[in-house]
Amino acid sequence: MAVPSLLHSVIFLSLYLTSTNYAAVVPKRTTLQLFHVNSPFHTKPDPLSWDELQSKDQARLNYLVSLVTRKSLPIASGRQQVVQSPTYVIRASVGTPPQSFLMALDTSNDAAWVPCGGCEGCPLTVFSSENSTSYKILDCQDIHCQQVPSPFCATGSCSFNVTYGGSIVSANLSQDTVNLGGDDIPGYTFGCIKKITGPSSIPSQGLLGLGRGPLSLVSQSQNLYQSTFSYCLPSYKALNFSGSLWLGPVGQLKKIKYTPLLKNPKRSSLYYVNLVAIKVGRKIVGIPPSALAFNATTGAGTIIDSGTVFTRLVQPVYEAVRDEFRRRMGPTANVTTLGGFDTCYNVPITIPSIVLVFDGLNVSLPQDNFLIRSSSGSISCLAMAASPNNVNSVLNVIASFQQQNNRYIFDIPNNRLGITRQACS
Repeated sequence: MAVPSLLHSVIFLSLYLTSTNYAAVVPKRTTLQLFHVNSPFHTKPDPLSWDELQSKDQARLNYLVSLVTRKSLPIASGRQQVVQSPTYVIRASVGTPPQSFLMALDTSNDAAWVPCGGCEGCPLTVFSSENSTSYKILDCQDIHCQQVPSPFCATGSCSFNVTYGGSIVSANLSQDTVNLGGDDIPGYTFGCIKKITGPSSIPSQGLLGLGRGPLSLVSQSQNLYQSTFSYCLPSYKALNFSGSLWLGPVGQLKKIKYTPLLKNPKRSSLYYVNLVAIKVGRKIVGIPPSALAFNATTGAGTIIDSGTVFTRLVQPVYEAVRDEFRRRMGPTANVTTLGGFDTCYNVPITIPSIVLVFDGLNVSLPQDNFLIRSSSGSISCLAMAASPNNVNSVLNVIASFQQQNNRYIFDIPNNRLGITRQACS
């Protein structure tokens, strides 16, 4: 079955900027024009099936598990066409004069990466560092060299290797000016990719990390955006997208509820939250407390992630949710499977509600946030899955499909995450 065509359309979204430079006293908000990327930016490939999306999600989960065991800008639904992964992208510029890229947003990663000229295994769109007057490669003595994974010296410069999805990325640690919607961030530290090995599973035009570590956008632009950002991801079915990424505390929504962000020093990039229960219909599902408990030593708990499409729950949690969902559907409902989804029904059907219960707030999921439907509309599936059996995962991952049309506010200085319903489609 093919993914609905709008799911693999890449849409640029209006973004709002809260500041224009480091010296600004009165922040301003800038609105960028909406673009449909289908024709001007990329030729649409063959659509992915739900099963292929699930497969890519599993590679994403493997990456997240590896982490455990060891102003306004244009966002677009990246999917397969532009970033070679099911995620969201923003338009960013690197260098002087600026070179434009569609960079994937990743809330579970820190460092930014850009494919550079001469890169082995990289796509055609690359950063020409030799054409930027503000570009420089960092040496091995630079303090930032100790902040990247597996650093090593290559002809005196700092290099590093990192595994992302199923690919191994080799990059030189570099600095240059990054521009986000008119805001210059000079001396931004990022990886200039020189080689990619393995399957092509990394964003083709680069990645911008929104994690909590020292090399993330949150940390490197702290003086500008005060470690605060929010986003609203639009529905994949929306004809007119108005989703947005807001950078900085100015203009963020005020009257919303928050849940604490939990700190895990061993996994400092990840945004852990305390998911305390899940309701299906009016019933709180019987889940073993240990399956939801935060544990900084093992990495167990629940994270918010922008790069995974469908929410993954550890086996005891998923089975409890799935079984109650099936029970609510009634004994006469004909359950079937579709790709990696094991709870599917022929329509029309009556769907029970699902509520994620966090410490301090509840998030009611509209049906579009927990159901996928076949292109013919004849089958509907619960759009969640258990962590793969072959992965020793202790993470529950609240993914982008479940985040649609909600404003997620990451208030790092106050260690809290705000979530509220917002129709950004």
